Amino acid sequence: MSVRLVNAPINIVFSRVDTDEEAYLREYQQLSESDDDPINQWLKLARAKGETTDTDPVLLNLIVELHKKIDSLEMFLKNEKPKRLSLTNEVAIESIGFEHFKLADDILEDGAEYYGRVEMPVHPKRDVAIFFIALDKSLAKITKMHERDEREWGAYLTARERVLIREAKESKK
Repeated sequence: MSVRLVNAPINIVFSRVDTDEEAYLREYQQLSESDDDPINQWLKLARAKGETTDTDPVLLNLIVELHKKIDSLEMFLKNEKPKRLSLTNEVAIESIGFEHFKLADDILEDGAEYYGRVEMPVHPKRDVAIFFIALDKSLAKITKMHERDEREWGAYLTARERVLIREAKESKK
């Protein structure tokens, strides 16, 4: 089976699903767009009521992100960390595709199912929860990902492809 992958400098933390499937499903749901932080819930409600029609959407999003940064700084100063499950493995992802990714190390078990979190290097930075199955010792197929995360994953993949194409053109000169 041939899978098209693009180099991507991101990391993943993961564990086998069979160790605590219920807890992993709960965290997966918490990281979904339905369990957004309070500022995003407020923004969605305001948009639904039509209270943001006269507001510049880019400016509004920047203000929301600034609010999140302040919340993040406050958590840092209080030495608080987001509640996340402890996962057993942390490894670099070598390359990604739309439905697949390849780890830098051969640590997967063929056919095993896993739950993981990927910190996406997009704005705003956040953890993306995924379920995946090992196709071999380093290649995995994503089996479950939230719709919004799929869009960001695809956008990140496309951006990486553009960077690599640009670098290839520059090296030919």
